[in-house]
Amino acid sequence: MVDVGGKPVVRRTAVAGATVRMTPAAAATAAAGELPKGDVAAVAAVAGTLAAKRTPELIALCHPLQVDAVDVKVDIEAGAGLVRIVARATAQARTGVEMEALTAAAIAALNVYDLVKGIDPAVFIEDVRLFEKSKGDASA
Repeated sequence: MVDVGGKPVVRRTAVAGATVRMTPAAAATAAAGELPKGDVAAVAAVAGTLAAKRTPELIALCHPLQVDAVDVKVDIEAGAGLVRIVARATAQARTGVEMEALTAAAIAALNVYDLVKGIDPAVFIEDVRLFEKSKGDASA
C-alpha cells in the first residue's frame, strides 16, 4: 500500500456509476417490481452500500477507510432497457474514496444482473466508471 500517513485528513467525495443493459421487457418487469428474486432498486442499493463498506476486503491494496456516507441511486429506464446506477461515497480521510464509490456501483450492477438474468439471459453490465472525485479543507 502507498504511505498516506503524511497527508492531511480532509473531506473526500467520489461519484461513480454503472449501467446494466437488458431488453425493454425485462426492464419493464424490473420497474414494475415483478422479478421473481425481488425489488431491483432496493436490492441493488443495499448491496452497493454494503460493498462500499467492505472495499478494502475486495481491492487488494486499498486503504481501509471509515466511510461517512454511501448513497446508491438506481434508475430504471424501461423503454430503453437500462438500469443506471450512481453511487456517492464520502469520508474524512487521508486518501480518496473513489474505490468505495466504484465498488458500490459495480456490486449494485452485479446484483441487478443477478436479479434479471432469469428473465433476460442476454443482460450485460457496461460503463462502470468514476464520474468525479473531490477533496475539501483539512479537518480541525
